[in-house]
Amino acid sequence: MPRFTVEKGKRYRARINLGLLQGIASNDMVAEKLREAGFTDVVVMGSGSARTAEGVWPRDSASAEIPDEVSDIRMIET
Repeated sequence: MPRFTVEKGKRYRARINLGLLQGIASNDMVAEKLREAGFTDVVVMGSGSARTAEGVWPRDSASAEIPDEVSDIRMIET
């Protein structure tokens, strides 16, 4: 799995590609998973298998493996 580094206080946007069964999850359920990972100010848009998520990383900068469902991660200006 590839790794990605998030920086403290930065906002990120990522594409989330869910599987068939995962695609029935609500945007709130997807957002909660991102909150559990440590992101704040999370917004998830879209439906079915294709979602876009944004959130702020409030913790110290960190690197982690990117789950297969997550792609096209970008830091965005606020």
